[in-house]
Amino acid sequence: MKGIQYIRNGNKKTHAVVPLDIYNYLLKAAEDLEDIALFDEAKRNDDGFHIPHEVVTKTIIEGHNPVKVWREHRGLTVEALAKAAGISKPYLSQIENGKRHGTMRVLKAIAKALDVPLDVLAEAETLKLAA
Repeated sequence: MKGIQYIRNGNKKTHAVVPLDIYNYLLKAAEDLEDIALFDEAKRNDDGFHIPHEVVTKTIIEGHNPVKVWREHRGLTVEALAKAAGISKPYLSQIENGKRHGTMRVLKAIAKALDVPLDVLAEAETLKLAA
């Protein structure tokens, strides 16, 4: 390649000095390869469950109750979710309004009815209890 200088130790090339434009090109290429490797790893570990942006915004950024947000996202009424989870409508309403904390058994039933991993609901509940 043009512009590359080599440092030798005897007859063996031990180092190369490259022009800055070549160095910057190689640096960007290495960063791109690292990004591709991270993307490939994320795809390999993808369990298929993804949290929609609106759910993230409402639960994490705006602080709304995750049970209520997921229920609304799934298009369920309080009555329909309560029935699917095997709990009373008032109990579910109290969980959604933060007046009661669901037990792990109840949260597991709600998570199953909402088709979300338990930790999506349980972590939020644990954070509320710790506050």
